[in-house]
Amino acid sequence: MAPSRVSLIFSLLLFSVLSMNPPVLCDTNEDDNLLQGINSYRASQNLTTLTKNENAECFADEMAKQFKNQPCTNTTGADTVPGTEPQLSNYPNLLSKCNLNISDTKDGAVMPACVPNLVSSLVLSNFTQSQYSENLNDTKYTGIGIGSEGNWIVVVLSTSTREGSFATYNAANLVSKIHPIYHLLLLLLLVCFLL
Repeated sequence: MAPSRVSLIFSLLLFSVLSMNPPVLCDTNEDDNLLQGINSYRASQNLTTLTKNENAECFADEMAKQFKNQPCTNTTGADTVPGTEPQLSNYPNLLSKCNLNISDTKDGAVMPACVPNLVSSLVLSNFTQSQYSENLNDTKYTGIGIGSEGNWIVVVLSTSTREGSFATYNAANLVSKIHPIYHLLLLLLLVCFLL
């Protein structure tokens, strides 16, 4: 009986390893190029580099999806006159998609930019040579999330304080982020040991 149990466990482990999803390689070239460019810009200003913040990145992705079908004009993105930005009525829903609470995001900065075809050099200058450079030069920002959709790219800056950390509000949410194959594997292992 013991050898069959060992072979079953080995088979389950092999199945779980083979069933793991490979890392998804999204269209993050623009995102990665912009992160590298922004960190180079900050280094040239004698500022610390920004570290990736997954929660801010989630929110940037959600914001970019909202802007995706909005046309580029000289009054959108980095060209927007402060105070005239479009108000998103579903802002709370965007936060909840990333398990964020408004109180943990209020000191962050959300900076959308529309650049046809997301040409790298133009994307970077939309952040470093616009009203957004003030945020990029601010030492309170320590983290960054970048999302892009269509001609839109959104940068979200986070702080190391609670009010700008973009920390998730539900620690129990970790269980829901575990891949379902691991739930199945655990269930099968429990059944094997109970037999």
